[in-house]
Amino acid sequence: MTIDDSDPLGQNSRPKVYAHRGASSAFAEHTRAAYLKALADGADGVECDVHLTKDQHIVLLHDPNLDRTSDGTGPVADRTLEELRALDFSSWKGARIPDEYGGIADQLLTLDELLDILRGAGRSIGLAIELKHPSPYQLKLEDRVLELLLAEGWTPDDSVLENIQVSFMSFNPDSVKHLLQTVPAEHICQLVDNVTVEEVRQELGLGLLTGGAVANVMKAAQLEGERILDDCEVGIAGPGIDYVRQHASTVQRWLESGRRFRVWTVDAEKDVALCQDLGIHEITTNRPAQVLAQL
Repeated sequence: MTIDDSDPLGQNSRPKVYAHRGASSAFAEHTRAAYLKALADGADGVECDVHLTKDQHIVLLHDPNLDRTSDGTGPVADRTLEELRALDFSSWKGARIPDEYGGIADQLLTLDELLDILRGAGRSIGLAIELKHPSPYQLKLEDRVLELLLAEGWTPDDSVLENIQVSFMSFNPDSVKHLLQTVPAEHICQLVDNVTVEEVRQELGLGLLTGGAVANVMKAAQLEGERILDDCEVGIAGPGIDYVRQHASTVQRWLESGRRFRVWTVDAEKDVALCQDLGIHEITTNRPAQVLAQL
């Protein structure tokens, strides 16, 4: 069952389930194995993060640096696609990859390779593309993504590419505003999250002054993102599950204004139940099979 357009708040249907970086509880995030597993699990859609390589290929990675999710180090933007292909992006997870999901050398994906995987799903599938910032290439990232999609046959008005329904997301309001020049608002998601200095310092390993400066920039982006949603400039609201818990009145106001809701990252059973009770339209999760079973 999927969301019925005649039921805009999704009260009488289960939320659609998007696999966060693929089925990333089972296999390393953003890998071929994770996306193939998400399709096998029956996910309604998949989510990916994108960065540009040194030679301007669009690769699926969350972090701007390679250290956490590969055996490489340093910025993604400093490497060519060929150099990235030589790295191992899956072994850190410690999960054995079935032969049908490819070998270690097959796990890094470009955006066009993910499109090929989704074309082979044999059914309609959603694709939520998150544009990651800050990027050394700034808004050229958005331009390259749109250029690739257009070359593949994507049509902006309905944001459809064959069996794939494409939507775009960013925490960065400048990215969202840039996308709005080409993509209808209904296919764009403004992501929002709570920002605190302490969390930024811990997550990025920054000192007090630097962490405070970065947090101030992120807080300004959060406030502008909230304004974009308050003014209904985009069609999809993308709060994190912690934000949903802590800002109940804001969430209710956005729901009542007709925003479509895509909440991340919803893994715990109590959070899935909360989203279903609220009438959230789309749940992004690392555990699509388990969430679908609960729903």
